[in-house]
Amino acid sequence: MIVFVIAMQKEIAPILDKAEISYDEIIFDKRVIKGKLFNKDFGAVICGVGKVNAACGAQYAIDIMGADCIVNLGVAGGLNNGLEIAGVYAVSHAVQYDFDLTQLNGTKIGTLDEFKENYLPLTVNSRYPAKRVATGDRFNDSPADYELLTKTLNADVRDMECAAIAQTCAHAGVKFRAYKIISDLAGSGSTTEQYLKNLEKCAHTLENELENLVKEIYL
Repeated sequence: MIVFVIAMQKEIAPILDKAEISYDEIIFDKRVIKGKLFNKDFGAVICGVGKVNAACGAQYAIDIMGADCIVNLGVAGGLNNGLEIAGVYAVSHAVQYDFDLTQLNGTKIGTLDEFKENYLPLTVNSRYPAKRVATGDRFNDSPADYELLTKTLNADVRDMECAAIAQTCAHAGVKFRAYKIISDLAGSGSTTEQYLKNLEKCAHTLENELENLVKEIYL
């Protein structure tokens, strides 16, 4: 089964508007849904914001729902001029930028203790441009974080869930796809103000692109 693991209700709303829902329950304080989307069986876990919530939601999807592919959709922040507000981008690689064993292991920042590279690869064969995502439990306009994300990690996008799901799926041997819709751009004013201003526009993009995304995911 393909299971969407998505942080917030507002991010999954365009999917649920199109879906035929046959199961909808709160399990461990997370909303769990099953049904059909464009005549395809699907599941969904609305996991909550942040890496731990994302990993818990992904593990539930794998262990309890029998997911053989997890898909993460959501809004995210753009880090360079190669991205557009409300643009859709496929994720090719993801890293946890707030994970740091450099002093202990001498590894690059973001390298998990059980891996040799800091970026984990995702499944990608997409009509959408592929980008690298950096994940951390922070939402801010920190110049230090921006320097780390762009100069050290060469990330294109930042979010709060993707790389944690990538880690969970890598250990479980489950295929993982992710798509990000850009709600704000670094260097274009307050991230918070942009995010709030552009959420509705991002939702319209997902609504318009959803059938194309589903066709791609179910190939």
